[in-house]
Amino acid sequence: MKQGFRQSMAWLHTWSGLVVGWVLFSVFVTGTATYYRAEISRWMQPELARHATIAPETLAASADLAVAHLEAHAGHARTWFVGLPTPERPLVELFWRNAPGTPPGHVLLDPKTGAPAALRATRGGDFFYRFHFELNLPPFWGRWIVGICAMVMLVALVSGIVTHRRIFSDFFTLRRDKAAQRGWLDAHNVSGVLALPFHLMITYTGVVTLALMYMPWGITAAYKGDQQAYFAETGQITTNRPASGQPGTLAPVGPMVVKARATIPETLERLTIVNPRDANSTVVAVFEEPHGLSHEHPQVAFAGTNGEVVEVLSGGLRPAAKTFTTMVGLHEAHFAGAALRMLFFLCGLMGCAMVGSGLVLWTVARLPKVGAAAGFGWRLVHALNLGTIAGLPAAIAAYLLANRLLPLDLGARAEWEVRVFFGAWIAVALAGAWPAPRRAWRGALALVAALFVAAVLADVATARMLWDDPAWFLGFDAALLALSAGFALISHKVARFAAPRRARRIADEPAAAPQMGRA
Repeated sequence: MKQGFRQSMAWLHTWSGLVVGWVLFSVFVTGTATYYRAEISRWMQPELARHATIAPETLAASADLAVAHLEAHAGHARTWFVGLPTPERPLVELFWRNAPGTPPGHVLLDPKTGAPAALRATRGGDFFYRFHFELNLPPFWGRWIVGICAMVMLVALVSGIVTHRRIFSDFFTLRRDKAAQRGWLDAHNVSGVLALPFHLMITYTGVVTLALMYMPWGITAAYKGDQQAYFAETGQITTNRPASGQPGTLAPVGPMVVKARATIPETLERLTIVNPRDANSTVVAVFEEPHGLSHEHPQVAFAGTNGEVVEVLSGGLRPAAKTFTTMVGLHEAHFAGAALRMLFFLCGLMGCAMVGSGLVLWTVARLPKVGAAAGFGWRLVHALNLGTIAGLPAAIAAYLLANRLLPLDLGARAEWEVRVFFGAWIAVALAGAWPAPRRAWRGALALVAALFVAAVLADVATARMLWDDPAWFLGFDAALLALSAGFALISHKVARFAAPRRARRIADEPAAAPQMGRA
Protein backbone atom coordinates (compact mmCIF):
# COMPACT_ATOMS: atom_id res chain seq x y z
CA MET A 1 0.00 0.00 0.00
CA LYS A 2 1.91 3.05 -1.30
CA GLN A 3 -0.58 5.50 0.20
CA GLY A 4 -1.43 5.64 3.86
CA PHE A 5 -4.42 3.72 5.19
CA ARG A 6 -6.56 6.84 5.59
CA GLN A 7 -5.76 8.04 2.07
CA SER A 8 -6.67 4.63 0.69
CA MET A 9 -9.98 4.78 2.53
CA ALA A 10 -10.61 8.26 1.10
CA TRP A 11 -10.00 6.93 -2.41
CA LEU A 12 -12.32 4.00 -1.75
CA HIS A 13 -14.99 6.30 -0.29
CA THR A 14 -14.86 8.66 -3.27
CA TRP A 15 -15.06 6.10 -6.02
CA SER A 16 -17.41 3.63 -4.38
CA GLY A 17 -19.81 6.49 -3.68
CA LEU A 18 -19.58 7.84 -7.22
CA VAL A 19 -20.07 4.55 -9.06
CA VAL A 20 -23.40 3.73 -7.37
CA GLY A 21 -24.38 7.22 -6.21
CA TRP A 22 -27.08 7.83 -8.80
CA VAL A 23 -28.87 4.57 -7.98
CA LEU A 24 -28.46 5.20 -4.26
CA PHE A 25 -29.95 8.68 -4.58
CA SER A 26 -33.01 7.21 -6.32
CA VAL A 27 -33.31 4.48 -3.68
CA PHE A 28 -33.04 7.02 -0.84
CA VAL A 29 -35.60 9.41 -2.37
CA THR A 30 -38.21 6.76 -3.11
CA GLY A 31 -37.55 4.97 0.17
CA THR A 32 -38.03 8.21 2.07
CA ALA A 33 -41.30 8.85 0.22
CA THR A 34 -42.40 5.33 1.14
CA TYR A 35 -42.68 6.33 4.81
CA TYR A 36 -45.83 8.13 3.62
CA ARG A 37 -46.87 5.55 1.06
CA ALA A 38 -50.44 5.23 2.38
CA GLU A 39 -50.88 9.01 2.46
CA ILE A 40 -49.61 9.36 -1.13
CA SER A 41 -52.05 6.67 -2.27
CA ARG A 42 -54.89 8.41 -0.49
CA TRP A 43 -54.08 11.76 -2.14
CA MET A 44 -53.93 10.07 -5.54
CA GLN A 45 -57.41 8.57 -5.11
CA PRO A 46 -59.49 11.47 -3.74
CA GLU A 47 -62.71 9.63 -4.61
CA LEU A 48 -62.04 7.18 -1.76
CA ALA A 49 -63.91 8.29 1.36
CA ARG A 50 -62.69 6.84 4.65
CA HIS A 51 -65.08 5.16 7.08
CA ALA A 52 -65.05 5.52 10.84
CA THR A 53 -65.18 1.73 11.36
CA ILE A 54 -65.70 -1.48 9.41
CA ALA A 55 -68.39 -3.61 11.00
CA PRO A 56 -67.46 -7.30 11.56
CA GLU A 57 -70.40 -8.46 9.46
CA THR A 58 -69.24 -6.17 6.62
CA LEU A 59 -65.78 -7.70 6.81
CA ALA A 60 -67.13 -11.26 6.57
CA ALA A 61 -69.60 -10.37 3.81
CA SER A 62 -66.90 -8.59 1.78
CA ALA A 63 -64.73 -11.72 1.94
CA ASP A 64 -67.58 -13.79 0.46
CA LEU A 65 -68.12 -11.17 -2.26
CA ALA A 66 -64.41 -11.28 -3.06
CA VAL A 67 -64.44 -15.07 -3.44
CA ALA A 68 -67.51 -14.86 -5.69
CA HIS A 69 -65.67 -12.40 -7.95
CA LEU A 70 -62.55 -14.54 -8.04
CA GLU A 71 -64.49 -17.71 -8.86
CA ALA A 72 -66.03 -15.90 -11.81
CA HIS A 73 -62.87 -14.19 -13.10
CA ALA A 74 -59.84 -16.12 -11.81
CA GLY A 75 -60.98 -19.71 -11.68
CA HIS A 76 -57.69 -21.11 -13.00
CA ALA A 77 -55.41 -19.21 -10.65
CA ARG A 78 -53.49 -21.30 -8.11
CA THR A 79 -53.60 -18.60 -5.43
CA TRP A 80 -55.98 -15.76 -4.65
CA PHE A 81 -55.01 -12.77 -2.52
CA VAL A 82 -57.83 -10.81 -0.88
CA GLY A 83 -57.06 -7.50 0.81
CA LEU A 84 -59.86 -6.78 3.27
CA PRO A 85 -61.36 -3.31 3.90
CA THR A 86 -60.04 -1.07 6.67
CA PRO A 87 -61.36 2.30 7.90
CA GLU A 88 -58.46 4.04 6.12
CA ARG A 89 -58.99 2.10 2.89
CA PRO A 90 -62.57 0.74 2.70
CA LEU A 91 -62.02 -1.42 -0.36
CA VAL A 92 -61.60 -5.08 -1.22
CA GLU A 93 -58.41 -5.50 -3.23
CA LEU A 94 -57.91 -8.69 -5.23
CA PHE A 95 -54.74 -10.11 -6.81
CA TRP A 96 -54.26 -13.33 -8.70
CA ARG A 97 -52.03 -14.81 -11.37
CA ASN A 98 -53.40 -17.40 -13.80
CA ALA A 99 -50.04 -18.78 -14.91
CA PRO A 100 -46.33 -18.19 -14.19
CA GLY A 101 -44.97 -15.28 -16.23
CA THR A 102 -48.38 -13.80 -16.98
CA PRO A 103 -49.40 -10.34 -15.72
CA PRO A 104 -51.21 -10.49 -12.38
CA GLY A 105 -54.91 -9.80 -12.22
CA HIS A 106 -55.94 -6.91 -10.01
CA VAL A 107 -59.26 -5.32 -9.16
CA LEU A 108 -60.73 -3.10 -6.44
CA LEU A 109 -64.25 -3.87 -5.23
CA ASP A 110 -66.84 -2.03 -3.20
CA PRO A 111 -67.00 -4.04 0.08
CA LYS A 112 -70.79 -3.67 0.32
CA THR A 113 -71.84 -4.53 -3.23
CA GLY A 114 -68.93 -6.46 -4.71
CA ALA A 115 -69.03 -4.23 -7.78
CA PRO A 116 -65.78 -2.72 -9.15
CA ALA A 117 -64.98 0.44 -7.18
CA ALA A 118 -65.38 3.75 -9.00
CA LEU A 119 -61.84 5.06 -8.49
CA ARG A 120 -59.22 6.49 -10.77
CA ALA A 121 -56.61 3.89 -11.75
CA THR A 122 -53.24 4.66 -10.22
CA ARG A 123 -50.33 2.88 -8.61
CA GLY A 124 -50.21 5.60 -5.96
CA GLY A 125 -47.56 5.32 -3.29
CA ASP A 126 -47.03 1.65 -4.12
CA PHE A 127 -45.08 2.77 -7.19
CA PHE A 128 -42.44 4.44 -5.00
CA TYR A 129 -42.39 1.44 -2.66
CA ARG A 130 -41.64 -1.02 -5.47
CA PHE A 131 -39.24 1.37 -7.17
CA HIS A 132 -37.27 1.64 -3.91
CA PHE A 133 -35.99 -1.93 -4.22
CA GLU A 134 -36.81 -2.93 -7.80
CA LEU A 135 -36.20 0.27 -9.81
CA ASN A 136 -39.27 -0.58 -11.92
CA LEU A 137 -37.24 -3.41 -13.46
CA PRO A 138 -38.07 -7.12 -13.41
CA PRO A 139 -37.85 -8.03 -9.69
CA PHE A 140 -34.85 -10.33 -10.07
CA TRP A 141 -32.68 -7.72 -11.78
CA GLY A 142 -33.96 -4.75 -9.80
CA ARG A 143 -33.33 -6.39 -6.44
CA TRP A 144 -29.88 -7.55 -7.42
CA ILE A 145 -28.87 -4.07 -8.62
CA VAL A 146 -30.23 -2.37 -5.50
CA GLY A 147 -28.65 -5.00 -3.27
CA ILE A 148 -25.21 -4.58 -4.84
CA CYS A 149 -25.50 -0.79 -4.55
CA ALA A 150 -26.51 -1.13 -0.89
CA MET A 151 -23.46 -3.29 -0.22
CA VAL A 152 -21.25 -0.67 -1.86
CA MET A 153 -23.05 1.97 0.26
CA LEU A 154 -21.95 0.10 3.37
CA VAL A 155 -18.38 0.18 2.09
CA ALA A 156 -18.69 3.93 1.42
CA LEU A 157 -20.10 4.58 4.90
CA VAL A 158 -17.40 2.64 6.72
CA SER A 159 -14.59 4.08 4.61
CA GLY A 160 -16.09 7.56 5.11
CA ILE A 161 -16.01 7.10 8.88
CA VAL A 162 -12.39 5.98 8.74
CA THR A 163 -11.50 8.93 6.52
CA HIS A 164 -12.77 11.57 8.94
CA ARG A 165 -10.18 12.72 11.42
CA ARG A 166 -12.60 15.13 13.08
CA ILE A 167 -15.96 13.39 12.82
CA PHE A 168 -17.32 15.14 15.93
CA SER A 169 -16.28 18.64 14.83
CA ASP A 170 -17.69 17.94 11.34
CA PHE A 171 -21.05 17.72 13.04
CA PHE A 172 -20.88 21.46 13.74
CA THR A 173 -19.02 22.68 10.65
CA LEU A 174 -20.64 24.39 7.67
CA ARG A 175 -18.39 27.00 6.02
CA ARG A 176 -20.65 28.64 3.45
CA ASP A 177 -18.26 31.59 3.06
CA LYS A 178 -15.36 29.44 1.90
CA ALA A 179 -14.67 28.01 -1.51
CA ALA A 180 -17.43 26.06 -3.23
CA GLN A 181 -15.56 22.80 -2.76
CA ARG A 182 -15.21 23.40 0.98
CA GLY A 183 -18.89 24.30 1.28
CA TRP A 184 -20.04 21.15 -0.52
CA LEU A 185 -17.64 19.04 1.53
CA ASP A 186 -19.07 20.48 4.75
CA ALA A 187 -22.63 19.90 3.53
CA HIS A 188 -21.72 16.29 2.70
CA ASN A 189 -20.10 15.81 6.12
CA VAL A 190 -22.92 17.40 8.10
CA SER A 191 -25.68 15.45 6.33
CA GLY A 192 -23.66 12.26 6.69
CA VAL A 193 -22.64 12.67 10.33
CA LEU A 194 -25.93 14.11 11.57
CA ALA A 195 -27.90 10.98 10.67
CA LEU A 196 -25.03 8.50 10.63
CA PRO A 197 -26.73 5.91 12.92
CA PHE A 198 -29.78 5.98 10.63
CA HIS A 199 -27.63 5.63 7.50
CA LEU A 200 -25.83 2.60 8.93
CA MET A 201 -29.05 1.01 10.18
CA ILE A 202 -31.11 1.55 7.04
CA THR A 203 -28.32 0.35 4.72
CA TYR A 204 -27.45 -2.75 6.73
CA THR A 205 -31.06 -3.79 7.30
CA GLY A 206 -31.79 -3.13 3.63
CA VAL A 207 -29.14 -5.64 2.65
CA VAL A 208 -30.42 -8.13 5.22
CA THR A 209 -34.02 -7.99 3.94
CA LEU A 210 -32.91 -9.59 0.66
CA ALA A 211 -30.03 -11.63 2.06
CA LEU A 212 -31.64 -14.95 1.14
CA MET A 213 -31.71 -13.86 -2.47
CA TYR A 214 -28.01 -13.04 -2.47
CA MET A 215 -26.95 -16.02 -0.34
CA PRO A 216 -29.42 -18.87 -0.96
CA TRP A 217 -26.91 -21.68 -0.47
CA GLY A 218 -27.81 -22.53 3.12
CA ILE A 219 -31.48 -23.07 2.27
CA THR A 220 -30.53 -24.86 -0.93
CA ALA A 221 -28.44 -27.32 1.07
CA ALA A 222 -30.80 -27.77 4.04
CA TYR A 223 -34.19 -27.59 2.29
CA LYS A 224 -33.24 -28.57 -1.28
CA GLY A 225 -34.07 -25.02 -2.42
CA ASP A 226 -37.58 -25.04 -0.97
CA GLN A 227 -37.73 -21.58 0.65
CA GLN A 228 -41.38 -22.07 1.65
CA ALA A 229 -40.33 -25.05 3.80
CA TYR A 230 -37.68 -22.88 5.46
CA PHE A 231 -40.14 -20.05 6.20
CA ALA A 232 -42.71 -22.53 7.54
CA GLU A 233 -40.21 -24.32 9.79
CA THR A 234 -39.01 -21.03 11.25
CA GLY A 235 -42.60 -20.00 11.98
CA GLN A 236 -42.88 -17.11 9.51
CA ILE A 237 -45.68 -18.67 7.40
CA THR A 238 -48.11 -21.51 7.82
CA THR A 239 -47.20 -24.95 6.52
CA ASN A 240 -47.83 -25.49 2.84
CA ARG A 241 -50.63 -27.97 2.10
CA PRO A 242 -50.01 -29.35 -1.40
CA ALA A 243 -52.89 -29.86 -3.81
CA SER A 244 -54.40 -33.35 -3.76
CA GLY A 245 -55.30 -33.34 -7.43
CA GLN A 246 -58.95 -34.00 -6.54
CA PRO A 247 -61.62 -31.35 -7.15
CA GLY A 248 -63.10 -29.65 -4.13
CA THR A 249 -65.54 -26.90 -3.30
CA LEU A 250 -64.46 -23.96 -1.21
CA ALA A 251 -66.58 -23.45 1.90
CA PRO A 252 -67.94 -19.93 2.61
CA VAL A 253 -65.04 -17.81 3.87
CA GLY A 254 -67.21 -15.39 5.86
CA PRO A 255 -67.44 -17.75 8.87
CA MET A 256 -63.68 -18.31 8.65
CA VAL A 257 -63.17 -14.56 8.89
CA VAL A 258 -65.35 -14.45 12.01
CA LYS A 259 -63.47 -17.39 13.58
CA ALA A 260 -60.09 -15.88 12.73
CA ARG A 261 -60.98 -12.56 14.38
CA ALA A 262 -62.07 -14.45 17.48
CA THR A 263 -58.72 -16.28 17.56
CA ILE A 264 -56.28 -13.35 17.08
CA PRO A 265 -56.94 -9.93 18.71
CA GLU A 266 -55.38 -7.92 15.88
CA THR A 267 -56.74 -6.24 12.76
CA LEU A 268 -57.40 -8.76 10.00
CA GLU A 269 -55.48 -7.56 6.95
CA ARG A 270 -55.93 -10.10 4.14
CA LEU A 271 -56.77 -13.64 3.09
CA THR A 272 -54.59 -15.94 1.02
CA ILE A 273 -56.49 -18.76 -0.65
CA VAL A 274 -54.29 -21.53 -2.07
CA ASN A 275 -55.56 -24.16 -4.54
CA PRO A 276 -59.14 -22.84 -4.29
CA ARG A 277 -60.69 -25.57 -6.47
CA ASP A 278 -58.79 -28.48 -4.92
CA ALA A 279 -59.99 -30.83 -2.17
CA ASN A 280 -56.93 -29.78 -0.14
CA SER A 281 -57.45 -26.03 -0.48
CA THR A 282 -56.23 -23.69 2.28
CA VAL A 283 -57.48 -20.31 3.46
CA VAL A 284 -54.94 -18.31 5.48
CA ALA A 285 -56.10 -15.25 7.44
CA VAL A 286 -53.20 -12.80 7.84
CA PHE A 287 -53.32 -10.11 10.52
CA GLU A 288 -51.53 -6.80 10.88
CA GLU A 289 -48.31 -6.84 12.87
CA PRO A 290 -48.67 -6.44 16.62
CA HIS A 291 -46.93 -3.35 17.95
CA GLY A 292 -43.19 -3.94 18.19
CA LEU A 293 -39.97 -3.98 16.22
CA SER A 294 -40.42 -7.42 14.73
CA HIS A 295 -42.07 -7.66 11.31
CA GLU A 296 -44.27 -10.71 11.86
CA HIS A 297 -47.91 -11.24 10.92
CA PRO A 298 -50.06 -13.55 13.07
CA GLN A 299 -51.85 -16.08 10.85
CA VAL A 300 -54.66 -18.60 11.08
CA ALA A 301 -54.90 -21.37 8.46
CA PHE A 302 -58.18 -23.12 7.63
CA ALA A 303 -58.97 -26.21 5.59
CA GLY A 304 -60.70 -24.60 2.63
CA THR A 305 -63.42 -27.22 2.09
CA ASN A 306 -64.77 -27.38 5.67
CA GLY A 307 -63.41 -24.27 7.42
CA GLU A 308 -61.64 -26.14 10.24
CA VAL A 309 -58.61 -24.47 11.81
CA VAL A 310 -55.46 -26.41 10.87
CA GLU A 311 -52.75 -24.05 12.18
CA VAL A 312 -52.34 -20.88 14.24
CA LEU A 313 -49.19 -18.75 14.13
CA SER A 314 -48.90 -16.04 16.76
CA GLY A 315 -45.40 -15.20 18.00
CA GLY A 316 -42.96 -17.85 19.10
CA LEU A 317 -40.45 -17.28 16.32
CA ARG A 318 -37.11 -18.98 16.70
CA PRO A 319 -34.12 -16.71 17.50
CA ALA A 320 -32.73 -16.57 13.96
CA ALA A 321 -36.14 -15.84 12.46
CA LYS A 322 -36.84 -13.29 15.21
CA THR A 323 -33.56 -11.54 14.42
CA PHE A 324 -34.39 -11.46 10.72
CA THR A 325 -37.92 -10.14 11.20
CA THR A 326 -36.63 -7.50 13.61
CA MET A 327 -34.16 -6.31 10.95
CA VAL A 328 -37.00 -6.08 8.45
CA GLY A 329 -39.14 -4.25 11.00
CA LEU A 330 -36.41 -1.73 11.67
CA HIS A 331 -36.05 -1.07 7.94
CA GLU A 332 -39.77 -0.64 7.24
CA ALA A 333 -40.57 1.20 10.50
CA HIS A 334 -44.17 -0.01 10.68
CA PHE A 335 -43.84 0.23 14.45
CA ALA A 336 -43.22 3.98 14.32
CA GLY A 337 -45.85 6.44 15.47
CA ALA A 338 -46.36 9.81 13.84
CA ALA A 339 -43.41 11.55 15.54
CA LEU A 340 -40.93 8.70 15.01
CA ARG A 341 -42.05 8.28 11.41
CA MET A 342 -41.38 11.96 10.82
CA LEU A 343 -37.91 11.48 12.33
CA PHE A 344 -37.27 8.57 9.96
CA PHE A 345 -38.49 10.74 7.08
CA LEU A 346 -36.15 13.60 8.02
CA CYS A 347 -33.25 11.18 8.36
CA GLY A 348 -34.13 9.85 4.91
CA LEU A 349 -33.94 13.41 3.56
CA MET A 350 -30.53 13.73 5.20
CA GLY A 351 -29.51 10.58 3.35
CA CYS A 352 -30.67 12.11 0.07
CA ALA A 353 -28.67 15.25 0.88
CA MET A 354 -25.59 13.20 1.80
CA VAL A 355 -25.59 11.25 -1.47
CA GLY A 356 -26.53 14.27 -3.59
CA SER A 357 -23.91 16.56 -2.06
CA GLY A 358 -21.29 13.85 -2.47
CA LEU A 359 -22.08 13.56 -6.18
CA VAL A 360 -21.92 17.33 -6.69
CA LEU A 361 -18.73 17.53 -4.65
CA TRP A 362 -17.04 15.17 -7.11
CA THR A 363 -17.65 17.59 -10.00
CA VAL A 364 -16.88 20.74 -7.99
CA ALA A 365 -13.55 19.28 -6.85
CA ARG A 366 -12.61 18.52 -10.46
CA LEU A 367 -13.70 21.71 -12.19
CA PRO A 368 -11.49 22.23 -15.23
CA LYS A 369 -8.98 25.04 -15.04
CA VAL A 370 -9.65 28.34 -16.76
CA GLY A 371 -9.24 27.97 -20.50
CA ALA A 372 -9.33 24.19 -20.37
CA ALA A 373 -12.20 22.22 -21.85
CA ALA A 374 -14.13 19.90 -19.60
CA GLY A 375 -13.31 16.28 -20.20
CA PHE A 376 -15.83 13.64 -21.17
CA GLY A 377 -15.79 12.13 -17.67
CA TRP A 378 -16.58 15.44 -15.99
CA ARG A 379 -19.38 16.24 -18.43
CA LEU A 380 -20.82 12.75 -18.04
CA VAL A 381 -20.85 12.92 -14.24
CA HIS A 382 -22.30 16.44 -14.31
CA ALA A 383 -25.10 15.37 -16.66
CA LEU A 384 -25.91 12.32 -14.55
CA ASN A 385 -25.86 14.44 -11.39
CA LEU A 386 -28.31 16.96 -12.76
CA GLY A 387 -30.44 14.27 -14.35
CA THR A 388 -30.71 12.40 -11.05
CA ILE A 389 -30.73 15.10 -8.35
CA ALA A 390 -33.13 17.42 -10.19
CA GLY A 391 -34.65 14.90 -12.58
CA LEU A 392 -36.07 12.49 -9.99
CA PRO A 393 -37.93 15.17 -7.97
CA ALA A 394 -39.26 16.58 -11.25
CA ALA A 395 -40.47 13.10 -12.19
CA ILE A 396 -42.24 12.72 -8.83
CA ALA A 397 -43.97 16.08 -9.25
CA ALA A 398 -44.97 15.20 -12.81
CA TYR A 399 -46.32 11.84 -11.58
CA LEU A 400 -48.58 13.65 -9.10
CA LEU A 401 -49.61 16.21 -11.71
CA ALA A 402 -50.47 13.48 -14.20
CA ASN A 403 -52.70 11.88 -11.58
CA ARG A 404 -54.87 14.98 -11.62
CA LEU A 405 -54.76 15.80 -15.35
CA LEU A 406 -54.99 12.48 -17.19
CA PRO A 407 -58.56 11.57 -18.24
CA LEU A 408 -60.20 9.25 -15.73
CA ASP A 409 -61.37 6.86 -18.44
CA LEU A 410 -57.98 6.65 -20.16
CA GLY A 411 -57.02 3.07 -20.91
CA ALA A 412 -54.06 1.78 -18.85
CA ARG A 413 -54.23 5.03 -16.92
CA ALA A 414 -51.96 3.83 -14.11
CA GLU A 415 -49.28 2.92 -16.64
CA TRP A 416 -49.62 6.33 -18.30
CA GLU A 417 -48.83 7.98 -14.98
CA VAL A 418 -45.63 5.93 -14.83
CA ARG A 419 -44.80 6.91 -18.42
CA VAL A 420 -45.19 10.57 -17.48
CA PHE A 421 -42.86 9.96 -14.51
CA PHE A 422 -40.08 8.59 -16.71
CA GLY A 423 -40.77 11.06 -19.51
CA ALA A 424 -40.27 14.02 -17.16
CA TRP A 425 -37.15 12.39 -15.71
CA ILE A 426 -35.61 11.93 -19.16
CA ALA A 427 -36.52 15.47 -20.22
CA VAL A 428 -34.77 17.00 -17.20
CA ALA A 429 -31.82 14.67 -17.58
CA LEU A 430 -31.29 15.97 -21.10
CA ALA A 431 -30.83 19.44 -19.59
CA GLY A 432 -27.61 18.11 -18.13
CA ALA A 433 -26.08 18.40 -21.59
CA TRP A 434 -26.70 22.17 -21.58
CA PRO A 435 -23.31 23.88 -22.07
CA ALA A 436 -23.82 26.32 -19.15
CA PRO A 437 -23.94 24.17 -15.98
CA ARG A 438 -25.21 26.85 -13.62
CA ARG A 439 -28.07 27.82 -15.91
CA ALA A 440 -28.94 24.16 -16.39
CA TRP A 441 -29.13 23.62 -12.61
CA ARG A 442 -31.06 26.82 -12.07
CA GLY A 443 -33.58 26.00 -14.78
CA ALA A 444 -34.02 22.38 -13.76
CA LEU A 445 -34.56 23.22 -10.09
CA ALA A 446 -37.01 25.99 -10.99
CA LEU A 447 -38.89 23.49 -13.15
CA VAL A 448 -39.16 21.10 -10.18
CA ALA A 449 -40.60 23.91 -8.04
CA ALA A 450 -43.08 24.85 -10.78
CA LEU A 451 -44.24 21.24 -11.22
CA PHE A 452 -45.01 20.84 -7.51
CA VAL A 453 -47.02 24.10 -7.59
CA ALA A 454 -48.83 22.86 -10.72
CA ALA A 455 -49.73 19.60 -8.93
CA VAL A 456 -51.28 21.57 -6.07
CA LEU A 457 -53.20 23.87 -8.41
CA ALA A 458 -54.47 20.90 -10.41
CA ASP A 459 -55.56 19.20 -7.19
CA VAL A 460 -57.53 22.23 -6.02
CA ALA A 461 -59.04 22.80 -9.47
CA THR A 462 -60.08 19.23 -10.30
CA ALA A 463 -60.45 17.28 -7.06
CA ARG A 464 -61.46 19.59 -4.20
CA MET A 465 -65.12 18.59 -4.63
CA LEU A 466 -64.09 14.98 -3.90
CA TRP A 467 -62.20 15.64 -0.65
CA ASP A 468 -63.74 13.78 2.28
CA ASP A 469 -61.43 15.61 4.70
CA PRO A 470 -60.47 19.05 3.29
CA ALA A 471 -58.02 19.75 6.11
CA TRP A 472 -56.09 16.57 5.35
CA PHE A 473 -55.84 17.30 1.62
CA LEU A 474 -54.87 20.91 2.27
CA GLY A 475 -52.15 19.65 4.60
CA PHE A 476 -50.81 17.34 1.92
CA ASP A 477 -50.87 20.21 -0.59
CA ALA A 478 -49.05 22.40 1.92
CA ALA A 479 -46.30 19.77 2.13
CA LEU A 480 -45.99 19.84 -1.67
CA LEU A 481 -45.78 23.64 -1.58
CA ALA A 482 -43.05 23.40 1.06
CA LEU A 483 -41.10 21.11 -1.27
CA SER A 484 -41.67 23.59 -4.09
CA ALA A 485 -40.42 26.44 -1.93
CA GLY A 486 -37.31 24.45 -1.05
CA PHE A 487 -36.42 23.80 -4.68
CA ALA A 488 -37.22 27.42 -5.62
CA LEU A 489 -34.90 28.62 -2.87
CA ILE A 490 -32.09 26.37 -4.08
CA SER A 491 -32.63 27.56 -7.65
CA HIS A 492 -32.46 31.15 -6.43
CA LYS A 493 -29.28 30.44 -4.49
CA VAL A 494 -27.70 28.85 -7.56
CA ALA A 495 -28.61 31.91 -9.64
CA ARG A 496 -27.19 34.35 -7.08
CA PHE A 497 -24.24 32.24 -6.00
CA ALA A 498 -21.34 34.52 -5.11
CA ALA A 499 -18.06 32.70 -5.27
CA PRO A 500 -15.27 33.59 -2.84
CA ARG A 501 -13.01 36.45 -3.83
CA ARG A 502 -10.41 34.38 -5.64
CA ALA A 503 -13.01 32.42 -7.52
CA ARG A 504 -14.85 35.60 -8.49
CA ARG A 505 -11.61 37.05 -9.82
CA ILE A 506 -11.07 34.00 -11.94
CA ALA A 507 -14.71 34.04 -13.01
CA ASP A 508 -14.33 37.57 -14.33
CA GLU A 509 -11.71 36.32 -16.75
CA PRO A 510 -12.81 34.95 -20.18
CA ALA A 511 -13.60 31.30 -19.82
CA ALA A 512 -13.80 28.58 -22.37
CA ALA A 513 -14.66 25.78 -19.99
CA PRO A 514 -18.02 25.19 -18.30
CA GLN A 515 -17.80 25.75 -14.56
CA MET A 516 -20.39 25.60 -11.84
CA GLY A 517 -19.76 29.13 -10.63
CA ARG A 518 -19.69 30.83 -14.01
CA ALA A 519 -22.48 29.69 -16.20
